[in-house]
Amino acid sequence: MIKTANLTFIYSAKTKFAVRAVDNVSVEINDGDFLGVIGHTGSGKSTFVQHLNALLRAKSGEIEVCGFDLTKKKRKIDYKSLRKDVGMVFQYPEYQLFAETVKDDVAFALKNFAPKKQKPSREEIEKKVREAMGLVGLNYDEFADRSPFELSGGQKRRAALAGTLVAQPKILILDEPTAGLDPQGKKEIYALLHELRQKFVRIVIIISHDMNEIAANCNRVAVMKNGKIVYDLPPKELFLLTKDLQELNLTVPQTTKIANMLCENGIDIERNIFSAEELAESIYEKFRNR
Repeated sequence: MIKTANLTFIYSAKTKFAVRAVDNVSVEINDGDFLGVIGHTGSGKSTFVQHLNALLRAKSGEIEVCGFDLTKKKRKIDYKSLRKDVGMVFQYPEYQLFAETVKDDVAFALKNFAPKKQKPSREEIEKKVREAMGLVGLNYDEFADRSPFELSGGQKRRAALAGTLVAQPKILILDEPTAGLDPQGKKEIYALLHELRQKFVRIVIIISHDMNEIAANCNRVAVMKNGKIVYDLPPKELFLLTKDLQELNLTVPQTTKIANMLCENGIDIERNIFSAEELAESIYEKFRNR
């Protein structure tokens, strides 16, 4: 559903301030993938994903998303259809909240992305807005008529997510999806993302600095450095490369750190463990017969 070939993007091209933010990236992201994108600040993560719904247009190389060819500068693109299929939630949700009320903000995609001949009725819009707000844990009766700018940071993030989900996108892209949420809120967001993959979302892409979340939820992880993808591996393979990741100023999940420490001290258990439950079970199995 997503394919790039030698995708390149340069900020301030042809000036002394030129920055090659995405450098010859060739990747395929397939139906069913839950992809984590990691890398230190400035590695090109956000610039790369902004190409996927044409917020940035490719300067060089090829890109195809959900059947839309986003490569040629002069090619006409049906932006409404593209952005209905490819939903994005930014790192700072307040940047994408703008309406007077939460319900109007959530309804924006329904009112503006639907073809003219298929515009939903007022009743249909309210029903879908209720459903989307319910999915993210915002009670419609409590929050619908409130200003989005009166919400807490976590509530703003949920409102922004509801405004994306209301259009039922095929691809969902989230930049730091759990920033500002407490541990329970983080669990709820990831449980929701996995639930959505069983319904209408076919690909989830997250940018995150939380390796515990990446390891526990993604089936593959792309590591970016200087605009390039330097690794594209399943978590169980990637997080064995502890030294390589440290050289990239990245770390491994806490449970993997503990497992590595135990192994280094003579307690031979599986090194790549991503949950506290798995770690406890592995230690128990190692010692239960002693």
